[in-house]
Amino acid sequence: MTIPYLARLILRIANGLEGLASERRNKHVEFLRSMQQADGGFSGRQGGSDLYYTSFALRGLAVLGALDGAIAEQAASFIRQRLKTHVPLIDLISLLFSAQLLETTTGIDPLAESDSQWPVHLTTMFAQLRRSDGGYAKTMEGGAGSTYQTFLTVLIHQQFVQPLPDPESIGNFVRSQHREDGGFVEIRAMRRSGTNPTAAAIGTLQVIPSWTNQNETGIQLTESVASFLHSMQLDSGGFRANTRIPLADLLSTYTGLQALSDLNCLENATTDKAKLYIGSLEQPQGGWLAAEWDDTIDVEYTFYGLAALGTVIQ
Repeated sequence: MTIPYLARLILRIANGLEGLASERRNKHVEFLRSMQQADGGFSGRQGGSDLYYTSFALRGLAVLGALDGAIAEQAASFIRQRLKTHVPLIDLISLLFSAQLLETTTGIDPLAESDSQWPVHLTTMFAQLRRSDGGYAKTMEGGAGSTYQTFLTVLIHQQFVQPLPDPESIGNFVRSQHREDGGFVEIRAMRRSGTNPTAAAIGTLQVIPSWTNQNETGIQLTESVASFLHSMQLDSGGFRANTRIPLADLLSTYTGLQALSDLNCLENATTDKAKLYIGSLEQPQGGWLAAEWDDTIDVEYTFYGLAALGTVIQ
């Protein structure tokens, strides 16, 4: 049985963090727990429970081995309550990832009492976002496929064991987003690649059955992507989002490292520099900042910090 991409990712990060000193681990656990609200959800920078931030908090606790007990029960209750309301698509994706994580990590299934046909309904919903280029748009109004939305859609299909419709067309779409600079773009009109869409493209190709980096085409693609990603790493050790942005950020650092790891192209020089950058944004009271210009700790960037750290210390 093939382990879903997201599950492999969580396991990879958790394994990397196994050797983390208990004091360092505990401060991040306590920060994440402190962000849980009375209704069981987790808050972001604006306050109040939010499905998006709840997903990041649960993933952070999971990779630290601390997603259990009352924390998990309360989070499951929050998800069940949100299922009774209208949930926008992007939040629905976060809800589903959270529910699956709770089930696989703790055995609690927040979706147990839901309509048994919901995976079929979900597939129908995503089918309406499919575009003629083979990708998935972010909204019903979107005219072209989005690399990131396609990545999320592929993960949802894989995670919930729904057959991926026309995977060859999806693979062709992703490859069409590749540019001469070696990276990938978010939408087809773009010429300049970005670190984050490049990571999303590589993640998608990991799931597509026909993808291989063992043939000549795959080897050439791997080399060009690795070269692009290495060029996105700055002297600080962090990765920038694209060549127009002069500063690194933690999201781009994590996704760049993740993609290089997926391609088996992480180099010691890259990880050594990245450790310094990741450490510079780690806060003594727990949690991470988004970048050197940031002054607010939140659960999303705390997960990115943990994930980046788990990738470089393996």
